[in-house]
Amino acid sequence: MAEDGAVREDRHPSASRTPSARFITSSCMKTFREMSRVFSKGARMKLLRAAVTSCRGFHAELVRPESSGLPIIHHSQYVCELPAKHRFPMNKFPRVFHFLLQDQVITEKQVWYPEIASKDLLSCAHTEEYLDDFINGNVNEQEQRRTGFSWSEGLVRRCRYETGGTVLAAQVALQRGLACSTAGGTHHAFPSFGSGFCLLNDLAVTAKYLMSSPERKVLIVDLDVHQGDGTAFIFKEEPCVFTFSVHCGKNFPLRKQQSDLDIMEAHLPWLLETFRPDLVLYDAGVDPHWEDELGKLRLTDRGERLNNRHLRIIFKLLLSDCERLSGLFQRDLYVMKSVVSRGVPVAAVIGGGYSRGIDKLALRHSILHRAAAQVQDTQMLLDDTFQYNLFNLCKTS
Repeated sequence: MAEDGAVREDRHPSASRTPSARFITSSCMKTFREMSRVFSKGARMKLLRAAVTSCRGFHAELVRPESSGLPIIHHSQYVCELPAKHRFPMNKFPRVFHFLLQDQVITEKQVWYPEIASKDLLSCAHTEEYLDDFINGNVNEQEQRRTGFSWSEGLVRRCRYETGGTVLAAQVALQRGLACSTAGGTHHAFPSFGSGFCLLNDLAVTAKYLMSSPERKVLIVDLDVHQGDGTAFIFKEEPCVFTFSVHCGKNFPLRKQQSDLDIMEAHLPWLLETFRPDLVLYDAGVDPHWEDELGKLRLTDRGERLNNRHLRIIFKLLLSDCERLSGLFQRDLYVMKSVVSRGVPVAAVIGGGYSRGIDKLALRHSILHRAAAQVQDTQMLLDDTFQYNLFNLCKTS
C-alpha cells in the first residue's frame, strides 16, 4: 500500500513463472539476450514487465492484481444524463460492458475501476483557465454548441472519469502489455476548448502524463473516421509523441491539423521499428462502419454468435472504392498484434461510433475487446512456450 493510499502492483501475477535474473548465470544471460531478439514479444515483454514497475500508484479505485486475463477499464460514471433524442449515444458505454460480460469475453475479476481525473492531471494537456471554466460551469452558449453538449455537473464528472480510465489503461498496459477501456478517444478537444463531443482530450492527457517520469515515447494510433485534430495540435512540436491518424478526408473536422502520418497498413510496422515507442495508445473508433450516422466510409459486417465467448464477424472495407482492410475485427487484430509482437504495450480506447441502435453499436465497439482477448490468449501461449524453452536452454548451458 502506497503512502497516498493507492494500491501498487509491483509485480506481474505470473512473475513467479519468470526466471529471476539472480538465478540466471552469466552465460545464460547472453543466451537470454539472444533469445529476446528472436522471440521479440516473449522476451522483450518479460523484460519490460520486470523493468517497468509503477513508481507511482495506479489512478484506480480498484485494481485487479490477481487476474491474468485481459485488463478491462470501466466505470459506471462513464455516463451522464442527456436530453431525450440527443445525438450522442451516451448509453453505449454500459452496454459495451454488458455484452462483454454476457458473452463471457471477460469476467468481473478482470475489471479495473479508475479514479476521477484530478484537475492537476488534466492540466497536463489543458490550460488552467479552460479547466476552471469547464469544471465550474462558466461555459457560454457558443462553446456549448461547439462541443454538442449543454454543460452539467454530470457531464464534467463523466469526462473526468473517462479520462482517468484512459490514464489507468495506459498504466496497466505498461505492467501487463495490453489493456482496454470501455470508453475514451476524445481526440477533438484542444488545450483551451472542447469540440465535436470532446471536452477533455484523454489521449493527450495520458500521453503527457506518461512522458513525464520516466521519459517515454508514445505513439498514438488513431483509426477513428474523424481526424484527431486536437491531439495532433497538442503534439505538433513534441518529438516524444507521434500521432498516426487514418481518417476520412471529407468529414469533420473541416479544418484538419497536420498529423505526423496519415496512412496505416503499409506504414505501421515501419513506424514501430523507426520511432520505437514505449507505449501505443490505440483509438479504435467504429465510425468507419457503413451504418454509422456520422461516418462516410463503407465498412460492413455480418455476424452470428458461435458460442458464449466468440462472435464471428466478416467485414469488408471500401476506402476510395479500393479494398484496403478486411474489417473492424481484422483491423483491430492487425494493429494490436503488430504492436505487441514487438514488445510494445498497448492501451486501447473505443473511440467514436454513432447509431440510434445502441445495442448494435455497443456490439460493434466490443469488437475491440474481443480482438484484444484473442491477442491476449495467443500471447499467453507464446509466453509459456518461451519460458519453457528458456528454462530448458538454461538447464543445458
